[in-house]
Amino acid sequence: MRSAREVRSALPPTVGVGHSGAVTVELDRPATRRMLGTETLLVLGLSLGQSAVYATVSIVAKLTADGPLSKQTASLNTSVSPRPWLDLTYQLLGIAFALLPVLLAVHLLARDPGDPARTLGLDARRPGQDLARGAGLAALIGLPGLALFWAAAQLGVNATLVPAALPELWWTVPVLILAAVQNSVLEEVIVVGYLVTRLRQLGWRLGGVVATSALLRGSYHLYQGFGAFVGNVVMGVVFSLFYLRTRRVMPLVVAHTLLDVFAFVGYALLPREWFDWL
Repeated sequence: MRSAREVRSALPPTVGVGHSGAVTVELDRPATRRMLGTETLLVLGLSLGQSAVYATVSIVAKLTADGPLSKQTASLNTSVSPRPWLDLTYQLLGIAFALLPVLLAVHLLARDPGDPARTLGLDARRPGQDLARGAGLAALIGLPGLALFWAAAQLGVNATLVPAALPELWWTVPVLILAAVQNSVLEEVIVVGYLVTRLRQLGWRLGGVVATSALLRGSYHLYQGFGAFVGNVVMGVVFSLFYLRTRRVMPLVVAHTLLDVFAFVGYALLPREWFDWL
């Protein structure tokens, strides 16, 4: 009579041994449309899809509160503790944990053929080109975006935006830069790289892919007001079309990082009266 080890060694790779005898195990089951669709919803539900739901609730709360939308405030990068060292700890933990959905998305894309970093264009193969393209995109989006924010403020369809509300400490600027990088990596990898890739695999048409990515980007900025929603939808259209053309998300990360660094650090360091129009 053969031992259990001998039985296992005699079985083919797709067969294992259970308490009631041999059982078949599928080691290489292809992903179905249903599996990919469920996976996409779960990734969004753990990241920016969740943010979109909260932002929608936030704008409803602002619209139904006493006073106009323009008299209410939307604050980013806020302090969470009066003790500086504890505040810094919370800030760094928030930045680190916010990037976990990115690692999850890249991990899930690793099931597809090829290197997921190359699939997303999230590698360092073309640093000079990525920096140049990112700077160009930042200028293309940033300058009209400032005009749109000014117009929205004049029309009263945005809340008063406070891009940085951290105390003036030695770690404030580094944390704001890290927050800008975190926002950029999270949004561009999930909303452009991952989402566009999965929707194309699901057979969506180009227009539906671009519209979904752009509307999602706009929706999780709704807490800032309707001007921010429109501006980010336009940004989403430009960024998703760029990705579909180049298959590189790195220039988008560069562009988004530059925009957020200018907004966060500029607001923290420059005279506050310069930003009264926000």
